Amino acid sequence: MNAKGELIARLVGQGQGAPLFEAVSRGPAHERLFRVQVIAGGRVLGAGGEGRSKRDAERLAAESAMRALDGVTDDGPQNAGTKDAGPQEAGTQTPARWPIYSGVLEAALETALDLAPEDATLDEVRADAARLYRDLLAELGHGPEEEG
Repeated sequence: MNAKGELIARLVGQGQGAPLFEAVSRGPAHERLFRVQVIAGGRVLGAGGEGRSKRDAERLAAESAMRALDGVTDDGPQNAGTKDAGPQEAGTQTPARWPIYSGVLEAALETALDLAPEDATLDEVRADAARLYRDLLAELGHGPEEEG
């Protein structure tokens, strides 16, 4: 079974119903980039996924959602909405998470993509989007939440 099928089976088995895979695409037809978020029970699960095809983006989003259901956080810039607030020293409490506001996150990604130079890598655009997102939330007074 594939990641998307496993996620659907898991959520349906838990009585949550099938998840919604929200996809948006960006860029010209020859360089199309898909971004998919998984929504279940009215909330975004995981960091989502990006890929050159909708199928790849859905697979990555499903894998991220399953990790989130398992309580494992994704590492890396693609996880802008849930990225840890910063480095953590040994022996300190669990790091805080930034709250997820999908509309704000989408706008930060669009802005980062618009401002990126043509030779920017996807990871560079993701990192810029994460910075924009965190800076905007900090300015609005919606800083990181402490994990329990």
